[in-house]
Amino acid sequence: MTSRERFEACGESGEREEGLDLQAYLSRLEYTGPLTPTVELLETLVARHMATIPFEAIDVMLGQGVALNPAIMDRKMLDEGRGGYCFEHASLFGRTLRRLGYRVEPLLARVWVHRDPKDGVPAASHAALNVQAGDRLWLVDVGFGGMMPNVPLAWRLDEPQQTVFGDFRLVRSDDGYMVETARDDLWMPLYEILDFRWKSVDFDVANHYVAEHPDSHFRHDLVVARTEEETRYTLSGNRFRITRRGNVIEERLLDAHELGDVLGRHFGLSLRAEWQPMLERVAAKGDR
Repeated sequence: MTSRERFEACGESGEREEGLDLQAYLSRLEYTGPLTPTVELLETLVARHMATIPFEAIDVMLGQGVALNPAIMDRKMLDEGRGGYCFEHASLFGRTLRRLGYRVEPLLARVWVHRDPKDGVPAASHAALNVQAGDRLWLVDVGFGGMMPNVPLAWRLDEPQQTVFGDFRLVRSDDGYMVETARDDLWMPLYEILDFRWKSVDFDVANHYVAEHPDSHFRHDLVVARTEEETRYTLSGNRFRITRRGNVIEERLLDAHELGDVLGRHFGLSLRAEWQPMLERVAAKGDR
């Protein structure tokens, strides 16, 4: 079954729709323009979402887990000004798009980037969206941290798509579709979208694994990212980096105080007292 055939067959997904305050979401994005569900609006919302709502999994590092309850996610990401990781971003953005009139299919994927093939097949641990806008389908991913572009990717197989963050393409794989990016004239796999009609319970299971399993790197590593226009801000452990069009313009290692400052200054996250011990551990661990 092709991506379009599966998309047409799935109808409306089983994702839970309750809890969305559309005006609160648009206010968070500082967007006041037209809301007709066009390709242009989709492109604008993807860019604004990634510029204003950071990728972060601080709650996972603190052992608090992540609940895929719409009311809880919306309170966290809209009312409290927090970010989230892939499952939270995909839920919030997908529910917003449906409210605006887009057809949306949730996707689950296996993350292959930086993975040694000798370690075997990874579990499905990433969420993205398949969106219909205009006369085509688009891969929309606002929650993959600092590795995806801030534009939708057209579902055109084997065709490189140029963005300010490099070239990307989708190719057929054994179990679905591989999303790849070009690095040094080679295509590097990012993640494999699994060709299946997923339901909410599948995302609950995958989210539980990523948030709770001791082998999940989000349990041990601080990862924060925000993408604004042509600039990417990333925090990996205590290494802070700013890149513009793929070129590193600033990179430094931070102590605990600087980590808190950067979280506020570059990611819009107000430092909480309960985060301080975690930031001290991150700074002490260093760039290992």
